This record gives sequence, C-alpha cells and structure tokens, in this order.
Amino acid sequence: MSNSILITGAASGIGLATAQLFHQKGWRVGLLDINQRDLARIAGGLPDASGAPAWHRALDVSDSEAAQAAVDDFARDHGLRVLFNCAGILRTGHFEDLPLDEHEQTLRINVLGLITMTRAALPWLKQAERPVVINMSSASAVHGIPHLASYSASKFAVRGLTEALNLEWRALGIHVCDLMPPFVNTPMLSQQAFIPPVLRKLGVNMGPEKVARAAWHAVESKAVHHAIGLQFNGLVTMEKLAPKAVTRQLIGWLSR
Repeated sequence: MSNSILITGAASGIGLATAQLFHQKGWRVGLLDINQRDLARIAGGLPDASGAPAWHRALDVSDSEAAQAAVDDFARDHGLRVLFNCAGILRTGHFEDLPLDEHEQTLRINVLGLITMTRAALPWLKQAERPVVINMSSASAVHGIPHLASYSASKFAVRGLTEALNLEWRALGIHVCDLMPPFVNTPMLSQQAFIPPVLRKLGVNMGPEKVARAAWHAVESKAVHHAIGLQFNGLVTMEKLAPKAVTRQLIGWLSR
C-alpha cells in the first residue's frame, strides 16, 4: 500500500497546501475539515489513481465518535502512515473583550480536537511502517503573545503534548513532532477583525506553502520541534544567547 496522510483542517491555508504537496509527491491524501462545501471542491482537484476525488469527510475534530469513524474509514482502505493535526482556530483581541465561548472554542478545537484525532489514529499508526504524527503548533508556543492569549495557551499545550507523546510513543515506533511557524498568510489570519500590534510590526511574510514543505521534511526528520522561518529562528537564537527578560521586553515592545 502506498504512503498515506490524513490531514485535518484541509479545506484552506496550511492544510490545503500540505494536501496539494503530498498529492503531488504521489501520496494518498485524506481530507478532513468542518467546511464541507470547500472540502468537496478541493477533493475533486486532488484525484486518486482512478480519477475519483480524494477521500474526504466533513468533521468537527472534537467530536470523538465522528473522528474515530472518519479515521477508521480512511485507514481501512488506505492505511495511515502520517496524521497531520492541522485544524485550528484563532481569535485575536484583548483577553477581556473576547466572549468566554470563543476562548473555550479555541481550546476545544486546538487542543481537545488534536487529542481526539491522535487517540483515534493510534491503532492504525501502530500498524504502519515509520508512522508519524505532525501537530500544528506555533511560534506562540514559545512566548505568550498579547492579544492572542488563549491561542498561545492552546499552542503551549500542543507543544507539551508533542514532547510527552514523542517520548511515550517511542516504544511503539511512532514519531511525534510539531511545526512552529510565525504568522502565516492564511484565511484564518486575514479574517481577524482585530489586528494585534505585534502583527502590524512584524508583518506576515510566510505563505502556507512554506509550512507545507516543512511538513514534508518532518516526515523523515527525527526532530521534535520544527521552527519555521528566519524571523522565528532568530528569536529562538536570541533567547539562547540573551537573558529571557530581554526577549520578553522585545515581545512587550512589539505588542504595544
């Protein structure tokens, strides 16, 4: 059976770019997203060997029963070598101005959804050759970013979960890693009503295709965290060389 990847959040942005790249490379792709209309259209543009649309299903990743059914249906026919937990949401704004249900939804999708999908995929990953779980993290998982407080919290959780599972599942032969880009030019970011000061100062200099390439390289890499982009790598280097307080002062200035 050929290599296969199941991607959540596949109807736009990073998930879509990753599906297109892996399809180009000859992989079988499974597409999951809550946006059913766009998902069906995209699947038609990524045909399998018979010319049929790529496997796809509308899914709320935090629905455990639906998630298990989707993973089982895809993996039963195509196997499952790579799970890419790419689905996520972002709500920007002053912490106290965002409704409580938006904070809750951010954590439900970005954290609980990822846990739900990863648990559902485990039985199939254990059967695969060189299986990999790729989690969508963020530069916001290294430093809490003002006006993205709940989003940062969710990505800190993803980073911790990735590190823990990478160690725990080593005995099962499953490699768990994450991707940590800065701001990426995707609909999720461009549709925000509130533009955080840090975004205005740093700009958005990365397209989803670059993150998709990082996902491609992560499949064969042994690294746990993949920091993407010169801007973020510079910040990571600065943190290693300078006192943490200096980095926090810089982020504070960028956020004013």
